[in-house]
Amino acid sequence: MSDFEVDAGTWDEFEDAATAVRTEVFVDEQGVSEAEELDGNDSDAVQFLARDGDRPVGTARLRFPEPTVGKVERVAVREPYRGAGVGSALMRAVEAAAREDGATELILHAQTHVEAFYRRLGYETVSDAFEEAGIPHVEMRKRLDG
Repeated sequence: MSDFEVDAGTWDEFEDAATAVRTEVFVDEQGVSEAEELDGNDSDAVQFLARDGDRPVGTARLRFPEPTVGKVERVAVREPYRGAGVGSALMRAVEAAAREDGATELILHAQTHVEAFYRRLGYETVSDAFEEAGIPHVEMRKRLDG
């Protein structure tokens, strides 16, 4: 597996690549409806794209429901690249961008089967399990200061 890089950008720049990754992971693998996956919030978000050479292998987005609180959404890594550090690289890029934009805290809704991944990155579970898009999730938070 070659080195991958993560870039931040706009929906206009990354729409095709991010949609391809998210459709493969959320719609095809997990059965989320396309309408629910492509929720209309992408142009309001900072987009992140991980590539292996020219191939898009992972994506995430960051929105700001409050000026100092960033919400990490739509984190997806193509199956052959899971466990190779793509998700961690995406999250490092998201956290750096959130700090630059003045966020002191990040929140996310993690699918319960990847809760341990986020816990290893310093996120704390702050809710009981709930269902989103037919999949069990928990809310997690991480302070970015200090």
